[in-house]
Amino acid sequence: MRVELTNMIMVRDGNRVLVQDRVKSWKGFSFPGGHVEDGESFADSAARELKEETGLTARSLTGCGVIHWSNTETFDRYLAFLYKTSDFWGELLPETAEGRNIWVEIDCLRDAPSDNGMHEILRMFLNDCYSEAFGSWSGDRWRIDRFL
Repeated sequence: MRVELTNMIMVRDGNRVLVQDRVKSWKGFSFPGGHVEDGESFADSAARELKEETGLTARSLTGCGVIHWSNTETFDRYLAFLYKTSDFWGELLPETAEGRNIWVEIDCLRDAPSDNGMHEILRMFLNDCYSEAFGSWSGDRWRIDRFL
C-alpha cells in the first residue's frame, strides 16, 4: 500500500479566491497545492507550494481539514491537507507550469470545470463544521463519499 501526502490552499481576498486553471493533473479549476516533501511539516509544505505556484507568501495559514481517498483496487491512500488564508503578500505569478493563476468569485466555483470535484471540496474550506472527508478512487474516477 502506498500513501501520498499532499496539500491544498485556499487564498481568499474578500469574496474572491485564487484558483489555478490547471493543465497538468487535476485539470480545470483547483486551489494551489502539491506534495509534502520528506522532512517537511504539512503547514510548511502548504506555504512552500503556495509560494512556488503563485508567488504569494502566506503570513498565516489555518488548517481546515483533511480529505483522504482510498483506492478501491490497490488500497493506496491519497491524503490532501487543507489550509486557507486571507493574510498574504507578494506579486501574483500570472502563470506557471501548473497553469494560469486567476481570481474568481467564490460562487463561480460551484459550477466550474474541475477534475478534482472542486464544488465538493469547497465545502471543507467554507464550513467550519467539517474536519474530514473520505472518498474513494478507481482509475480516473474520484469521489467523496462522506464529510465528517
